[in-house]
Amino acid sequence: MERLKNEEDQKAVDVDLIVKLKLKLTFICTYVQLSYSDLEQFEDIMTRKRREIENLLQPILDDDGKDVGCKYVLTSLAGNMDDCISLYHHSSKSDATMMDEQLDFLLLNLYHLSKYRAEKMFPGVTQYEVLQNVCGNIRDFHGLIVNGCIKHEMVENVLPLFQMMAERVGHFLWKYHTDENAQLSELDEDDQNDGDSRLFKLAHLLLKIVPTELEVMHICYTNLKASTSAEIGRFIKQLLETSPDILREYLIHLQVHMITVITPSTLGARNIHVMIEFLLNILFDMPKDFIHHDKLFDLLAFVGALIKEVSTLVRDLEEKLRNKESTDKTNRATLDLLENIEFLKEDLKHVYLKVPDSSQCCFSMSDGPLFMHLLHIHLNDLLDSNAYSIALIKEEIELVRQDLEFIRSFFVNVEQGLYKDLWERVLDVAYEAKDVIDSIIVRDNGLLHLIFSLPITIKKMKLINEEVTDLHENISKNRGLIVVNSPKKPVESKSLTPDKIIVGFEEETNLILRELTRGPEELDVISITGMPGSGKTTLAFKVYNDKSISCHFDLCAWCTVDQEYDEKNLLNKIFNQVNGLDSNLIENIDVADKLRKQLLGKRYLIVLDDVWDTTTWDELTRPFPNGMKGSRIILTT
Repeated sequence: MERLKNEEDQKAVDVDLIVKLKLKLTFICTYVQLSYSDLEQFEDIMTRKRREIENLLQPILDDDGKDVGCKYVLTSLAGNMDDCISLYHHSSKSDATMMDEQLDFLLLNLYHLSKYRAEKMFPGVTQYEVLQNVCGNIRDFHGLIVNGCIKHEMVENVLPLFQMMAERVGHFLWKYHTDENAQLSELDEDDQNDGDSRLFKLAHLLLKIVPTELEVMHICYTNLKASTSAEIGRFIKQLLETSPDILREYLIHLQVHMITVITPSTLGARNIHVMIEFLLNILFDMPKDFIHHDKLFDLLAFVGALIKEVSTLVRDLEEKLRNKESTDKTNRATLDLLENIEFLKEDLKHVYLKVPDSSQCCFSMSDGPLFMHLLHIHLNDLLDSNAYSIALIKEEIELVRQDLEFIRSFFVNVEQGLYKDLWERVLDVAYEAKDVIDSIIVRDNGLLHLIFSLPITIKKMKLINEEVTDLHENISKNRGLIVVNSPKKPVESKSLTPDKIIVGFEEETNLILRELTRGPEELDVISITGMPGSGKTTLAFKVYNDKSISCHFDLCAWCTVDQEYDEKNLLNKIFNQVNGLDSNLIENIDVADKLRKQLLGKRYLIVLDDVWDTTTWDELTRPFPNGMKGSRIILTT
């Protein structure tokens, strides 16, 4: 082919034919080398491939019908292939150890075969891309050995692993040629079961061969990191580009494998899952620019070493469960492994990661109470979950839930408008907490959020918690606040006159005045609640006598409710105030009906001071009509 390409009078050769020919020749070369292993239908498939090569070569070599050269080449090639294939019958596993050059050629061919699958047959399928990258990395590393860039004694222990990996990859790629129609079925997109089975087997293969890449990473970090060789430098750069994807895919499959073969209750299993989740967060973020580029290889080596430990512990657990042995020792080893998370967090924070900017996100305040309620449910659901991604930050989620629950209970019991700035800060940190937690769980910039954002958010929440705690303590010291918890004992009625000068409560007064004069057209109730002596009645009286109120409402009435109250007498008092009268109660008159008729069609304000029983409240409010005039009831309790 090289000769033909250089001939000036050569006719145009179909490039696709040459690509197909090279691929089939690669197939022959690969499996002739692996003929010592047990390959089903070896002779039949190789003979078929030999014919396919002849059929592809014929139109390429046939030069205007003068096929003398074509016949010679085909005959020579066919004889060569037949000789190679026939060696299959005379080889045995005792002859299986390859020389470096043989192994290098085999690894190169396997790389081309896996590359073809990744790019041509299954483009976009991550697992095939990982297979291609693993084969490429191992072959390139082995090429450094063959070329003398790496001393042989440095890699003696891993050379058998390379041949073992080549055999496994070779067997995986071979089994789809055991059926004459295999290639057609591979391209049949409707054959979902066949595709799923293929990916399952590929995942199993990756679990077997990626540990070889971990060994290569270890050698590069411990022995080759300081090398001045340009070839080694290029290979290390290649490792940095491809290994995060390879290790990420490996850990995902390892986690699935663990779930399949190791019960969650097995001692140590959950610790391993937490470690895997932590490493996945690092690997998903490793290519990002917030990691110091000059530290990437160190970080990759550290992660690779931890993955080796994880892999060893998983195999150890499997072995002990299979043999029905105690897993106590392995469990202790997983606890030691888990300690690495905290050490690595510190290194990530101070060595590997760039500190993110402190820009704040703005969140909507309009649906704050609803959001806080839904967040409370969300956090409880997370804590109830057994997902391993959540186990990584379960303690932090619990801290967030506890703080938010206390803060939320405080703001349920006060008017948020009284502490608008604090309420806005609460919502900010609540939205932030949800965003950070969810990002870690789904591994969206999870590393950055895990190392920086989550601790900062928890600290913010602690500070707000302390501030709310101080406010809560001040309530018990009779500071004037609006809360909803009703006292257990009735509050002594206050005797106030309209001309008394009342100071304080400026913020609360303005808030209630806005609630009274604005807002919905339907009848609305404003509750002023709090501990005995906190100034509820004083605040209500101040509002009631404000000039803006007398201008805004058609009718106003104030009624103090004692513990031993009489509904009819109270309604009569309200009726008299509404009408400006001072008459006694007349027997056999329905006061509630009279009051309702009097209030109907009017915008009214009724203050019910010192209501401490819910039954009393239900009875007293029945006569008040909703005339869609913007009427209001103030309730102190």
